Formats: sequence, C-alpha cells, structure tokens
Amino acid sequence: MSSVPMPTRLSTSGAPRSRGNADRFALPDLCAPLAVFGVVLASQLLALLLTLAGQPGWFAFYSRLAQTALLLLWTGLIGAAVLCRLRQWLTRFAVPEGSVVTYLVVMACVMAVSETAFWLGRFLGAGPDLGGAWFPTDHWSFLSRNLAIATLVMAPLLRYFYVSQQWQRNVRREAEARLNALQARIRPHFLFNSMNTIAALTRSNPVAAEQAVEDLADLFRASLRDGLQLIPLQEELEIARVYERMEQHRLGPRLQVEWRLGALPAAAEIPGLTIQPLLENAIYHGIEPSPQPGVISVFGESDGNFIRIAVTNPLPPAGLSSRPGHGLALDNIRERLELAFGKDGTLTVEAEPDRYTVTLVFPANGVRSYA
Repeated sequence: MSSVPMPTRLSTSGAPRSRGNADRFALPDLCAPLAVFGVVLASQLLALLLTLAGQPGWFAFYSRLAQTALLLLWTGLIGAAVLCRLRQWLTRFAVPEGSVVTYLVVMACVMAVSETAFWLGRFLGAGPDLGGAWFPTDHWSFLSRNLAIATLVMAPLLRYFYVSQQWQRNVRREAEARLNALQARIRPHFLFNSMNTIAALTRSNPVAAEQAVEDLADLFRASLRDGLQLIPLQEELEIARVYERMEQHRLGPRLQVEWRLGALPAAAEIPGLTIQPLLENAIYHGIEPSPQPGVISVFGESDGNFIRIAVTNPLPPAGLSSRPGHGLALDNIRERLELAFGKDGTLTVEAEPDRYTVTLVFPANGVRSYA
C-alpha cells in the first residue's frame, strides 16, 4: 500500500496561469551550465573567426588569437551573468522594449570590458614588450570596433530569442488545445457514468452518495486547472485516488487498485492530470471490458534524482474484444512532460499479451535538468 498520506480534500491552489504574459520579453536561463558552456564555446569560435579574418602572420596569429579569445570570454561571461541577474526584471517589458534594454545592457558590458582592457594596458605601460602585443593602443578605434562587432552579434541573437519564444508559445498553445480536446472528450462520458452512480447511491447509500458528489466536484475542480502547471506529486496522486473512489462506486469488487508507492520526495512536482488519465485508461481498457475482477497496479519509486511511476492493467481475456484507443491521452501526457522537463520527462509503453504498462519518468526535484 501507499506510503504517501492522502488528505481527504483536494487543494484548490492551482489557479490557471494568466495569458497576459504571452507577449512579454523572455530570455533563456543564462545561469544554466549548458548555457554557460554555449557562451564560452561561441566566444572562442568568434575569436578564431575574427583572428583569421585579420590575416595576421603566423608569428602574430597565436598572440592575436589569445588576446581576442580572452577579451571575448570575459565579455561573454560578464554579459551572461548580468542578463541572468536581470532576467526576471526583463520579463516586465514587451518584446520590443525588452530587446532594446537587453541590447543596451550588452553594449554597456562591452564598453566596460573594453575600457578595462585599454586602461589596464595604459597602467601597465603599453609598449612593444607588453602592451603592444596584449593591450590596445588606439582607444577609440578599439572601442568602436568592439561595439560594432557586438551589434552584429546581438542583432541575430535577439532575433533567435524572439523566434524561439514564439515557437515555444505555439507549442504550449498546441499542447493546451490538445489537453482541452482531451478533457472535452472525457468529461461527458465520465460525467454521465458518475451521475448514474450517484443517482443509484442516493437511494441505497446516501452517505456514499454525498461523498461521491464531493469527489466529483474535486475532480472537476482539478480539471479546470492549467494542464501545463506543475503541482505537487502528492496532490496528483490524491486526484487519482479520488477518481478511484468514484469508479469503485460504479464497478464495485471488479475494480482493485494496488498502490505500491515508495518514499517519494516531498518536493517532487508534475503537470496536473498526468497520473489520473493513466488510471482512467487502465480502468477503461483493462477492467470494464472484462466480467471478471481485475487488479491495476500503481508502482512508484525514486532514486533521488528521478521518479518512476508505472501504471499496469490487465488485458481482457482471449475472446473478448478490447476497446479501441487513439492514444490521445498518452500523446498529451508525453508532450506536457517534455514541455515541463525536456528530455528528462518521458512516457513509455510496454504491451504484453496479458497486461499493459505505462511508465512515467521525471526529475525528483521538479525542474528541468541542463546537464
């Protein structure tokens, strides 16, 4: 049985996200290790390109390359650090204003690094032995060249950020549309069965009927939440438990669910309505078509880094036709896991002659990994 305690009522804290932020400026997380590596790699490739474009002699090539690489490395890292600190503040702006502010911030970083390099050379005494090889001697030419190069780099980079933001927004909207279509298809069928169950319980067991009405309200309240919003794993498991209680009233002893959940991290989060549809599919395809009782297994474990949850249902005996499925729910869950966790969120299916297993894997800390 489950080791995760289940409160009696569902939380209603998950309010839908505001659509007003759709047109706000957004930057990638430049503090992430992968982003920092990208900045370092891009700066060194740009240094190599600029050095080759200058056509220096082989004797001066390595000295010029080292000078340019060091300058671009410091400029890139400082610019990324400043933009990382200002990332949340920049989201207050619309796309045009945010792009202009980002451009000005980067230009300020370029000027700061360029001025530091020039005056450091003057302080050390820029001469043929040291300054002539490593530090600029023409102040305004050095500064204007660096600003021009930064402008040429920032223009396509800001365009890339904008296109990437638009693409992510379109993917999110498509995922929301699919989720809405899934919910619109499931709700009438589930509501019809639930109302029939409640009507029957009203005459035979009024207390159970009252509990069923409260459970139904909780389920529909949960379904109104933004399907791309992360909620605590415990709350999602609670939603699945409520759904099990509703179906238990209808199917009786034919439905048996084994909850085998290990010690799952308290901070774990998952997109809403991720496990409940798997339990619904398991009941619809594995329990309802068969006149015999069936056991659905919900297994959960964590290795500290990732959480694995598997839902297994029996398949109808030979001679009974299985119900057709379009895979809409599984595709929707797979897409929402990918949007939330990238490559770290996966959904896999394993079909055997007598059973069907769907397995979810996602980060235990509830955030996307960039490693």
